[in-house]
Amino acid sequence: MADLRNVNLNRLAVFAAVVEAGSLTGAAERLGLAKTMVSTHMQRLEAEVGTSLLVRTTRRLSLTDAGQAFFEASRTFLHAAEDALAAIHEDVGSLRGSLRVGAPIDYGTLVVTPALVKMRQQHPELKIELICNDQNADLIAERIDVAIRLGRLKDSSYRMVRLGDYEQWLVASPDFLARHGVPATPEALATLPYISFSIYAHPYTVQLQSNKGEKRRIRCDDVFFANAATACRAATLAGGGFGLLTEFSVTEDVAAGRLVRLLPDWTAEPGGIHAVFPSASHTPAKVRALIAVLKAQLDP
Repeated sequence: MADLRNVNLNRLAVFAAVVEAGSLTGAAERLGLAKTMVSTHMQRLEAEVGTSLLVRTTRRLSLTDAGQAFFEASRTFLHAAEDALAAIHEDVGSLRGSLRVGAPIDYGTLVVTPALVKMRQQHPELKIELICNDQNADLIAERIDVAIRLGRLKDSSYRMVRLGDYEQWLVASPDFLARHGVPATPEALATLPYISFSIYAHPYTVQLQSNKGEKRRIRCDDVFFANAATACRAATLAGGGFGLLTEFSVTEDVAAGRLVRLLPDWTAEPGGIHAVFPSASHTPAKVRALIAVLKAQLDP
């Protein structure tokens, strides 16, 4: 069994670079080392851990089963070390290290991206990566430091901070309304084509509440499905149907006349905007900083 005292931990960074770059050459370029030096590091690391980590052929490089497990562990170790170094420098004002952020595609594009740019301006030594996806990511498996999530959250072992709320508005294009007419009541929506977000639990149903507290549940049978909120907005703009879209994604469209807000006394139940991050005894300063920037942006 390999002894940790006999393993040069500096080689873990080289090993991770080789795997992430997909080649010794790519890792050498990333690290600023000679390819022969990278190869030597890998040979010595395999000797130190007592097993083969990489399978080398003339065309490609791949991981052995042991290599895959060791890469995941190495990546976790390096990420933790990077966080520890960044934490040491918290008091000096400028954040360091890396910050991986997950967010829905539309919210990430429209709201989170400007906040991250502001963070980069305040902390130029902080490396930031934004991963946009309308499916909830596994924060641990994907090494995401903090994810921004919308709507009702399922119970989990993650920690969360509520950043604010959002509304969903009924909207349609002027062309669509010229062809189908303007609905006067929620019930009239049932006869119209509906642009629906397919990942909803009930994608055929429009659930509304009025500013007087009344509630309606409308079943729509003529439905165009899309699995991305940006596609739902695009289909609504193109006149494919009415949509129930987030107010942050369509406010400018309504103001410019590209979309018309329908039944303005009715909205979907307000949803929450949350920052979600892995549980730990100490919340990293970079996560706290992003939360502060987003809160200030949502409630200026």
